Amino acid sequence: MEDDNDYLAMLDRGKEQLPETTEQHERFELPPLEIIQEGKITIFKNFIDVTDKLRRDPQHVLQFLLKELGTPGNIEGRRVVFKAKINPQHIDEKIKDYTETYVICSECGRPDTHMEKEDRTFILVCEACGARRPIMVRKAARPEDRNVLHVGNVIEVSINDVGKKGDGVGKYLDYLVIVPGTARGTRANVKITNISAKTAFGQVTAEAVNH
Repeated sequence: MEDDNDYLAMLDRGKEQLPETTEQHERFELPPLEIIQEGKITIFKNFIDVTDKLRRDPQHVLQFLLKELGTPGNIEGRRVVFKAKINPQHIDEKIKDYTETYVICSECGRPDTHMEKEDRTFILVCEACGARRPIMVRKAARPEDRNVLHVGNVIEVSINDVGKKGDGVGKYLDYLVIVPGTARGTRANVKITNISAKTAFGQVTAEAVNH
């Protein structure tokens, strides 16, 4: 009985000495994206800081962004200049997509990975847990998909008419956009709240315009 008590006492002491964070990992976070718009261009100021954190070739990340955003652009020093006006939130979403596809291990969730090529397939290899998985790249949106509005989009609309109920009416792509509280001849950033066939309904917002 005494031996059992000694064993339990040793076990308790051992548990006390174990670090509390044995199974915890520091959350992987990228630096906040620094994005500004100047005229018809968009500047990603801390692009290289982001690629350094991702541990990926800046050119690889850039080519992914250009394809996904559908715009030309190039690296200038530690920044990227896109030759179009792009919603910063859209760039942020694409960086998250890149991280999920090319960086994060699907087994342990760690970012400690690198890419290898086997035949024509790129493999994501985790240095933390040893897992290996093929990199499955989803197809970029087709050109026709870019001409489709979605609820939540923020667009710039020119109000060129007023409906029977006094609501402003404008055109965007192939959609008739109805915006309460707007007057003929005005331009406004409009957040789409509902869509029925080719008629969209929205409300004036201060949010940046989606492109």
